[in-house]
Amino acid sequence: MSDFPGDPDDRNNPFKGTPFEQLFSGLGGAAGAGGFDLSAIFGQLQAMMKPHDGPVNWEFVTDTARRAVAQQPDPSPSQREKDSVADALGLADHWLDEVTDFSTGVTSTAAWSRAEWVVNTVDVWQGLVEPIAASAIDAMGSAVPEEAQTMAGPLIGMMRQGISMMVGTQVGTGLGALAGEVLSASDVGLPLGPQGQAALLPANLATFADGLDVSADDVRLYLALREAAHQRLFHNVGWLREHLLTAITDYAGGINIDTSGIEAQLTQMDLSNPQSLQDALEGGLFDLARSPAQEAALQRIEVTLALIEGWVDEVVSQATADRMPAASKLAEAVRRRRAAGGPAEETFAALVGLELRPRRLRDAATLWGSLRARQGSEARDGVWLHPHLLPTAADLDDPLGFREGASAPAELDEDAFEAGLRELLDGPDTDQ
Repeated sequence: MSDFPGDPDDRNNPFKGTPFEQLFSGLGGAAGAGGFDLSAIFGQLQAMMKPHDGPVNWEFVTDTARRAVAQQPDPSPSQREKDSVADALGLADHWLDEVTDFSTGVTSTAAWSRAEWVVNTVDVWQGLVEPIAASAIDAMGSAVPEEAQTMAGPLIGMMRQGISMMVGTQVGTGLGALAGEVLSASDVGLPLGPQGQAALLPANLATFADGLDVSADDVRLYLALREAAHQRLFHNVGWLREHLLTAITDYAGGINIDTSGIEAQLTQMDLSNPQSLQDALEGGLFDLARSPAQEAALQRIEVTLALIEGWVDEVVSQATADRMPAASKLAEAVRRRRAAGGPAEETFAALVGLELRPRRLRDAATLWGSLRARQGSEARDGVWLHPHLLPTAADLDDPLGFREGASAPAELDEDAFEAGLRELLDGPDTDQ
């Protein structure tokens, strides 16, 4: 007679109703149609516990993401699709040459499957996630009251390992979900792939195009324009990537854990009862409240992402104005998609506290378009010379008023330009 009466899945699920059910059910398909595969679960546990450098096991993250992707068909792009993507990106760069003086940042092109997106972007995700994961894990240990350190020593080590495992599982699951939605290498506002490589995901493009009543060629070209514009901006604005990463590091460095109640929970925790540890985790032991410095860092990230997306919207709009009648429909579809986000964005927002989708894209696009209409594309692109010149959140509140009183810049030689920039950033030279 079975020890697991009732539903057939329950009979094959020894973790039903335990704290481990949710964790094991997320291990990239360890639970199949016939129930839990214990050999697969223990194999995944071995991978999770494998020694690794840093706070997160990225080999495990990559494997988890690829297993998540494998739950749906993920064909490798055909040669025809690769050629079509290369042609679209080449034409996109030609059109962008006419609307911005920023030079192309594309040195190679690619058509990726979803699994290839995971593999080709995981290095950048590591740079984004690790500072936050490391700070959370370190803060957990240091938050334990000093008088409880001796008693909690073994428990702290176990919790650090447990948090690392949970972060790895959540990041891998989130990347797998994102792989099913992203359209290009730069779709989240950062160039996630190898430097200079512009890439589109044909399978996701087809899903995006479904129901738009726009030709597949127009969809591909429009998204190629956005990808090429992202690559161009990051290639010409050398400080931009570091600016975003520094803001994320600043956010991570401010992580604190409220120590009130931790000692009481530690003394009440029954280490022989797995439910006790689960209750501690779910009961707020590691709840992280944002400090004012973190809020400022998050605002800096969100505003910068909005400005990036707004600039891309603006230059692509200029490039397609007289060439692509369907561009306005595609632009609106992209804006709605980015504003709404989805389950994948929610996963990462919950994990690292960061919104991948900029909330103020329309305001930023209006700001760049207004500046270009009044002063020309050179003035619009010149704002990217230095981070101190970037519009602020307050400027996005009044996008039409940004630099409203400024006139179009006169032609300056290089020395005069540098002197003017120094005066703008540092104030006038009072020694002369």
